[in-house]
Amino acid sequence: MKLLAFIPIKLTLLLILGILIGYFFSFNPVHLLISTITLFILLSAVFIFEKKTKTVLFGLVAAIGFISLGIYSYTSAQPINSINHYTKITSQEDGAWTLKINEALKPNQYLYRYFATVKSIGDKKVSGTLLITIPKDSTTTSLQVDDEFLTFPNIQAINEPLNPHQFNYKKYLENLGVYHQLKISSNQFIKVENPKATFIGIASKARNHIIDKLRKENFGTDELGVIQALLLGQRSDISEETYTNYQKAGAVHILAVSGLHIGILLLLIQFLLSPLKHIPKGRTIILILSVLFLWGFAFLAGLSASIIRATTMFTFVAYAIYLNRPSNSFNILALSILFILLFINPSLLFQVGFQMSYAAVFAILWIFPLLKKLYFPKNTFVRYFWQLLCVSIAAQLGVLPISLYYFHQFPGLFFISNLIIVPALGVILGIGILVIFLSLINWLPSQIVWFYNGIISLMNNLIGWVAKQESFIFSSISFDFGQLILSIITIVLFIKACTLFTYKRIAIFLISLLCFQCYTSFQKIEASKITEAIVLHQTKRSILFNRSGKNLSILSNSTEMANNLISDYQTAERIELTQFDSLKNSYSLKNGILLVLDSTGIYSKSESMDKILLTQSPKINLERFIDRVNPKEIIADGSNYRSYIDRWRMTCLKNKIPFHYTGEKGAYYFDLEN
Repeated sequence: MKLLAFIPIKLTLLLILGILIGYFFSFNPVHLLISTITLFILLSAVFIFEKKTKTVLFGLVAAIGFISLGIYSYTSAQPINSINHYTKITSQEDGAWTLKINEALKPNQYLYRYFATVKSIGDKKVSGTLLITIPKDSTTTSLQVDDEFLTFPNIQAINEPLNPHQFNYKKYLENLGVYHQLKISSNQFIKVENPKATFIGIASKARNHIIDKLRKENFGTDELGVIQALLLGQRSDISEETYTNYQKAGAVHILAVSGLHIGILLLLIQFLLSPLKHIPKGRTIILILSVLFLWGFAFLAGLSASIIRATTMFTFVAYAIYLNRPSNSFNILALSILFILLFINPSLLFQVGFQMSYAAVFAILWIFPLLKKLYFPKNTFVRYFWQLLCVSIAAQLGVLPISLYYFHQFPGLFFISNLIIVPALGVILGIGILVIFLSLINWLPSQIVWFYNGIISLMNNLIGWVAKQESFIFSSISFDFGQLILSIITIVLFIKACTLFTYKRIAIFLISLLCFQCYTSFQKIEASKITEAIVLHQTKRSILFNRSGKNLSILSNSTEMANNLISDYQTAERIELTQFDSLKNSYSLKNGILLVLDSTGIYSKSESMDKILLTQSPKINLERFIDRVNPKEIIADGSNYRSYIDRWRMTCLKNKIPFHYTGEKGAYYFDLEN
C-alpha cells in the first residue's frame, strides 16, 4: 500500500513538521494565528483562481499553511502561554491558592504524589497544573481525584537530572504542561468541603470502588496487581519483579490498557452481539451497544489520556464496521484521527507511549499485509497463528528503533509472549469483566476467583520463564538520536525494496544501511577519544568516574551505589570495560592536585592544591582550612549533611571561592584539557 498516496498522511506529516518547529523554536501565538489564517485565505484564493488542487502553487501554499497550523497548534496548546497561567501572577502574596487534584500518581516509599490544577489565587481565576508531593506520616491520608484544598504555597522549579544520562523528569513534565512542584505537609493545607465533582473524578471513584471490592476477594498479591492493570489501567500495585519480567519478555504493553485491549474488546463485543444482526435494525443496535460498552470500559479504567485516545479510535472503527467499509478506509480513518489528536494536543507527539502506539499501528497497516503474503497455510489453525506471528513481527519492527532509543534493550523472545498471551487476552478480558460485575453485586463464586487467579498466575509464570532466558534479552544497547533517525529510514527503505525488487530501491536501501553502519562506527571511534573525570551526586555516597576512552574506573568509598547511575552512563557513552576502586585521599590533575577530604578531616598540605572535594561531612573549620591551603575551588558531593553544605556555602561566598554542591548544580566535571 502506498501510504503517501493518501491525503491524510501528507497533511499529518506536514502538521508534525510544524509541531517539531514549534517545539524547537519560540513564536508569538498572535502572530502565528494571523499568518496561519492569512495562508488559508491565500490557499482558498489560489483554488478559486486555478479551479484545481494539483498545481505546484496550490501544493506549496497548502504545505506552508499546514506547517504553520502545526506551529500554531503547538504554541497555543502550551499552558504557560495562556494569559491566565499562574506564572503570570507577579506576586504569590495575593491570597491562598485553591488547587484541585486531577490525577493521583503512583506513590513511592516516602511520598504521596499528585497532579493538581490551580483554580484560583485569592479572587483571581487562574490556570495551570502543579506536581504536588506530600510526605507520608501517621497523620497523612491520601487525597482523591476531585479533592480541593487551600494553601499558601512556595512553588519550586523541577530540577533537571543531577547526573549524566539520567531520565529527564523535568522535560517529561514540561511535555505534560507541568512546570513547577509544590512540597507541602499535611498541616499546610485545608481541604475544601463538598468540592464540585468532575466526570473523571467520578470515574476515578468508581475504579477505586471496584479495586476495593476485588481486594476483598481471595486473589494473590501479584495476580491482583496484574488484574488491576489489565482491566482498570491501575499499575501502582504491580510488584517491581513482575513488571520487570513483563518488560524483559516484551509484553509490558499488556499491562497498559491501550489500543490492543480496546481492539480485542471490540472484537469480543461484536462476536457476542452478532446474533442481533438477524433482527430489524440489528446492525444499528450492535453499533450503539458496542460504543456504549467501549466507553463504559474506558470509564471503569479511569478515562486516562491513552484510554480515551484508544476508545475514540475504535469508536470510529466500530462505525466503519457498521458501514461495511473496505480495509483502506480503516487506514485513512486511523490517520485522520491521528491528525485530529495532534491538532488538539500536539504535546502527544513527544510522549513515548503515543510514539510507540502509532508506530506499531503504521507498521501493522503497512508491513503485515506483506508478511502475510509470504506464506498461506491451508490449515485454519496454523493460518491463524501465522497471521498472529506476522502482526507481532510487524508491530515489533515498527517500535524497534523507538524502543532501542528510549529503553536500550530488545526482547528476543517477544513473539513467544505475544503468540501465547495475545490470543488468550480476549478470554482474559471477558472473564475479568464478568469477575468485576459479579464482585460489584456481591455474588462472585470462589470457584471463579480460583479459576481466574490461576489463569493470571499461569500468565505471570510464563512471562517469568521467558524473562529468565537472559541470553535472548539484548540489553544496554547504545543507541542515540542519530541512529534512531537512520534506522527508521533504513527500515522504511528495506520494506519498500522488499515490496518491489528493483536495482534502484535495493541500491538506495544498501546506501542507507551503509550510512547507518558508518555513523555507528564513527560514534564508537569518537567515544574512544573521550577522557573525563566526574564527581557524581548520590545521597550518602561518594562516587567519581574516571573515564579514558571506552574504559571506566569507578572510585567510591562504598560498595552500595545506584546501578542505573552506572549502567545509564555505560550505555550512553559506549563503555566496554568497567573497574571499581576505592576513593583515595588525593589525585593529580593537569593543573594541580585534587584533595579528597573525608570524615576523618586528615590531609597532607601540598603547594599546588587546586580543588578540594568534601565528602562524608568532615568536621573542619573551613575558613581556617581555606587560609591554610588556599584552594581555587571547593566541591561537595551528596555524602555530606545538608546543614554542613549551607555553612560551607556561606564560608566560600565570604572568601570569594567558587563552591559547587552536586545536589544543586549537578555532577561536577573536571577540566582535563587545560
